[in-house]
Amino acid sequence: MTQTNASHTVAVSQAEFTAAMRDARLDIPAGLIDAEHHPAGRRFSVYRNNVAVSLREALHTGFPIIAKLLGPQNMDGLAGIFLRAHPPKSPLMMHYGDEFPEFLANMQQLSHLGYLPDIARLELALRRSYHAKDVAPLAPEALAQLSADELMEAKFELAPAAMVLNSLWPIYDIWRINTQDDAPKPTNTAQDVLIVRNGFDPVPHLLPVGGVAFFNALQRGECLSDANNAANKETPEFDLGATLTLMISGNALTKIKGLHP
Repeated sequence: MTQTNASHTVAVSQAEFTAAMRDARLDIPAGLIDAEHHPAGRRFSVYRNNVAVSLREALHTGFPIIAKLLGPQNMDGLAGIFLRAHPPKSPLMMHYGDEFPEFLANMQQLSHLGYLPDIARLELALRRSYHAKDVAPLAPEALAQLSADELMEAKFELAPAAMVLNSLWPIYDIWRINTQDDAPKPTNTAQDVLIVRNGFDPVPHLLPVGGVAFFNALQRGECLSDANNAANKETPEFDLGATLTLMISGNALTKIKGLHP
């Protein structure tokens, strides 16, 4: 019984410590001492503040467009709320903020800015693309050697850094006007993007309508002809040539497979 109670006490103390670490509004856990058995209240406060600052900066770094759109003070306030609701699950800061798009979607105060969650998803996808595994791209000459029938029968492996995102909002235009000088004002249309990485930094590109369905079909292992059909079902105006050219130039394809010898 004593051992059970002792274990329960430790568990409660850990829970209190974690809760207080995430929320500066809570009191410092009672009985907290340092290595010299002195009350550690001041040290705990400093440590708690350092943790909060580091995670706040991680959100600013990971979602710079969101921070720009909302402003520094609003972003700081959101970061504190987000930290209390979603403490880090990994010591690697590159993973912090995975839940941020959904968090924004559930913030009633931001419901009038309906595009924010998709912009956050775009920024999160760019970060994941940046950290994705390097794979040698498919040489354009490999495609040139195929006949028209062989090309339509071919299946492709996609680069880990290549990603797509569809949205009801003009997410590409919003990204562009916040990252490029003299970019045009966002249109009032839904936009899909393809994220590719030619060098170190991933870049989003505007996808032709139906491009997401095409990309997803290739990713499922379907041949080029079937992927084209999937895109055409979504929109008869799908431009296979433009989409395939964009994927090739962006190093989104890495290997041809599925051809019969």
